[in-house]
Amino acid sequence: MTSIRRLSGFAPLVVFAIAVGTFGALFEGYSHAHHPVSLLGGKGIAHALPFNLAAFAVPGLIGAWLAWRLRSRLPPDTTWPARIGASLALLSAPAFVAQGVLPLDPADLDAPASRLHYLAWMLWWIAFVPAGLLLAAGLRRAQGWRVFAMVSVASAVVVAACALLPAVVLSAGVLQRIGFVTWLLWFCVQPKLDHLVVIPAKAGIQRH
Repeated sequence: MTSIRRLSGFAPLVVFAIAVGTFGALFEGYSHAHHPVSLLGGKGIAHALPFNLAAFAVPGLIGAWLAWRLRSRLPPDTTWPARIGASLALLSAPAFVAQGVLPLDPADLDAPASRLHYLAWMLWWIAFVPAGLLLAAGLRRAQGWRVFAMVSVASAVVVAACALLPAVVLSAGVLQRIGFVTWLLWFCVQPKLDHLVVIPAKAGIQRH
């Protein structure tokens, strides 16, 4: 069971990578270096629905489950920054799913559909960046959680940089991919912490 839990952390990244690679190959003229990921799921694009399900919905839903488990497995003496951070991390997952539910309109980037897609993207990174910082602040001294705290703050910094850096530094397609992959990699760390977390049980008995 522990092995399955650990492997589940890699599932969102694997599913996302396979979806982007497969559907990108089916899109003639598509460039991973220049085009945004969400173009593959845009309105009127062939195979948009299965792409949005595979690239956004499935990884986001698995991520939500992992974030929920993280919040429930925080140490008993966890301070409020970490608890708020875990809740924000959980909120970033449905925002990621929403990017597939609300696909952009490639023919009109100022259309209401495109604006809703951009809003979902903003909610995703705006929820995750403070989540990573708060988790790091609340868990940096917790035994067994220091590595996770460092990974959280590093992930938050990278995602923020990818969202805020101008496209002249790197192309928008590259920045978006780095941000998405960083967020998905963050989930890979969580299941490895399960054996380090002590969960109170009945009558003061502890189980690992």
